[in-house]
Amino acid sequence: MPELMLAEMAHTLLRETEMAVAMFDEADVLRFANEAFVQRFHHQPDGQRTWTDIMRANHAAGQGTRVSGDVDFETWLASARSRRGKQPFRAFEGDLENGQWHWITETTLANGWMLCVVIDTTALHQQGRDLRAMRDRALRAAQTDALTGISNRAYMQQQLAALFVRPNPLVLVMLDLDHFKQINDRHGHPVGDAVLRDFAGHLQAQMRRADRYGRVGGEEFMLLLPDCTMAQAQPIVERLLARARNAVPLPAMPQQRYSVSAGLALRSPGDTAQQLVARADAALYQAKREGRDRLVCAA
Repeated sequence: MPELMLAEMAHTLLRETEMAVAMFDEADVLRFANEAFVQRFHHQPDGQRTWTDIMRANHAAGQGTRVSGDVDFETWLASARSRRGKQPFRAFEGDLENGQWHWITETTLANGWMLCVVIDTTALHQQGRDLRAMRDRALRAAQTDALTGISNRAYMQQQLAALFVRPNPLVLVMLDLDHFKQINDRHGHPVGDAVLRDFAGHLQAQMRRADRYGRVGGEEFMLLLPDCTMAQAQPIVERLLARARNAVPLPAMPQQRYSVSAGLALRSPGDTAQQLVARADAALYQAKREGRDRLVCAA
């Protein structure tokens, strides 16, 4: 069978299957969706709508993913985004507000494009679903920072180790909120927590889907930029520092501002993960010594 005919047949099968099938590009924009996917998630591919847009719209309409009662939707979304597209293949189960359950697989290419396949598992026995849902919640909790909803230290260390297996370029950035102890001492921990959540939100808004980011200490964050050069990484981090500098984390306290210092290191031949972290840490401390609210790149 000619290759063109095979391609047409494959496209027809993708359109006609009862499994919900979608393709997302490297920016997580929905590029293809068959009718089963459109019926389940209520969105046609228009070249603009991202996975995040679809999740928010479905949640607002009361027909999206069911979120546990002790977690608000934006925290769940932050956690889901921090894991999405970070490995070549993953599979997990989820349920919708209307009581439907589905089994989801994500296959992500090196260029960032993702194939998402959703299979209706509502007919499975309830007991089995509950056990798998408990397992998935436990896994999410083990990988997620409870305060900000983004990745925690343990998961970032796992991601760093996984990226070191690849020979591709890698930039690691250590970020630290300036004078954070003064914020806690002056206004209390609830205000400090709001500042941390605000910065985590800017991280999510700024980063590509392939990037890894997480909270690795009290006010310390780590950013991993795979397939990125020093010249590409610097403006990304500078924009992030500018967003923080201009942020108003608490509308009721518009005078409360904050800034962030950053240390950036590019993986060198022969580097270990620990050496790369140490060089980024050293650059961060230099940024602190030179006056804070700035980026320093390791030599």
